Amino acid sequence: MTAHKTDEHGPGFAAVAEPSSLAEVLASGLLAVPTVVSGDVSAARPVTATAVMMIPDIGPWLQRGLLLFTSTTVLDRLAVPIEDFLTRLDRQEISGLVIRLDAEHPLPPDIADDASFPILTTSQDVVVDHPLAHGLREMATAQVEAVLEADHLRRGLFDIVMAGGGHKALAEGISRELGGAVLITTPDGRQTCRVGKESDFEWLASTDAVDPTGRVRTDSLEGGLGLHRFGDEYVAIAAISANGIDHGRLVFFCPARDLSAADQFLVEQAATVCALVVSRELAVSAVEEKHRANFVRDLLRGRAGEPEQVIVHAQMFGWNLDRPVVVVAVEPDRVEDDSPGTPARLPVVERQARAFAGALAGRDAGASVTALATETVVLMGQGTDTMSLVHELVAQVRGAGGGGRRPFGVGVSRASSSTDDLPTLYAQARTALEVGRKISGPWAVTHFDDLGVYRLLSLVEDTEELESFARETLKELTDDTAEAQDMCRTLEVLLATNINIAEAARQLHFHYNTLRYRVAKLEKILGPFTEQPELRLDLSLALKIIAMRGIDS
Repeated sequence: MTAHKTDEHGPGFAAVAEPSSLAEVLASGLLAVPTVVSGDVSAARPVTATAVMMIPDIGPWLQRGLLLFTSTTVLDRLAVPIEDFLTRLDRQEISGLVIRLDAEHPLPPDIADDASFPILTTSQDVVVDHPLAHGLREMATAQVEAVLEADHLRRGLFDIVMAGGGHKALAEGISRELGGAVLITTPDGRQTCRVGKESDFEWLASTDAVDPTGRVRTDSLEGGLGLHRFGDEYVAIAAISANGIDHGRLVFFCPARDLSAADQFLVEQAATVCALVVSRELAVSAVEEKHRANFVRDLLRGRAGEPEQVIVHAQMFGWNLDRPVVVVAVEPDRVEDDSPGTPARLPVVERQARAFAGALAGRDAGASVTALATETVVLMGQGTDTMSLVHELVAQVRGAGGGGRRPFGVGVSRASSSTDDLPTLYAQARTALEVGRKISGPWAVTHFDDLGVYRLLSLVEDTEELESFARETLKELTDDTAEAQDMCRTLEVLLATNINIAEAARQLHFHYNTLRYRVAKLEKILGPFTEQPELRLDLSLALKIIAMRGIDS
């Protein structure tokens, strides 16, 4: 068995020239009398490299196929439960864990429970002259040096925070200490702060790390965390988490030098200080957000006061309501939010509100964007083409534009003539949202004036009566069968063309005689609708009820 050192993930890795089985590695004399306490050595993942764990936070040094060496002393200093630590090792698909037994610290009692990879113990260190042990001493030294450097970095960044500095000042401090470019982004990769040489950002934009909109591809880079290679250069990404919530990413890169696992460790430590700023800002903004939300609720209920008072109060928040405004209601669809295993994040409504606020910032400085319990409400100025602007905002927020991977519906009201109109406009926006979602499905963006007869149907509170009318009018065409749906489509086109059989046949791609046969069949089911305008009106309404209520699905 041969091995060579590699700095692909930092100094000290002893990489196996060809992946070997764990049984072969153990048989090679690397360890003196190892004892298997859990797992099946013969079924272990192939060993691609060895590494040592001298510090509790080993994350940056982990990689697939690693045979990891540590001690009970280090395990005793873990900041997380042992089962969480083992789960992380399994996610990284390590080959096995070897633990040196130290007299002062016993083996954790639950370490062998349900382990999905082999765990071995030994009373001695590895054989130092073994080929697979040559890089371990260097790695141990690098980890200790990284801890000392991280302590120095944290102290400097803490001073910035204590002096009142925000993310911009922290990014400047990180860039200065680590000697590279720094980005701070939202959890989905939208840039909020950047410090460094413009040439470095041009390099980053040329890689697959960033999409055409400038968003860091956190969704396609293994969750955005870790050390990622692009050509001959690396990008280090760490999560900014506060109070168990994922608030963003700290991104560091330096095309002028290679990055190692130690650099990733430093970036992760810097991200913990960035999280302090988040916590501070959240504490300050919580009261302000509550005040703003209460004011918006009063506005939408008509209880905020006289228009003059409302306008002055809104100006305190930087909102301009002394103009015609429209109400935009944004509500996430009722689907599963984050997939299992992803970091906890802000509630989806708050994330969407922040995304819309960012998108509106450069377009309407006087707009109001407020996250309420289940929806985001936007009060924005009426423009020459309000719906075009709304569609631009939605395109920027959703999908690759950043922020809106969970589907949402949008409803837009008419424009106001006074703040007294806002309760009515809010009701219009809600109606447009709810009806548009029923008609068009996910991602529907609907203006109240575009609802047509659906506006009237939405006012009918007795939904059972509506559905009963549709079923009685359309009869067997409401059955949940392919034939019924096909005949409904034929009827819909016939009504839309005012019973012009030639034009309907062209739109449906039917032969003229085929469509005449279908008309006869439909009249046998529904009655002589080609001769009775009143029946045609009933059928049109019934089809719209089906589309709005979804009673045929």
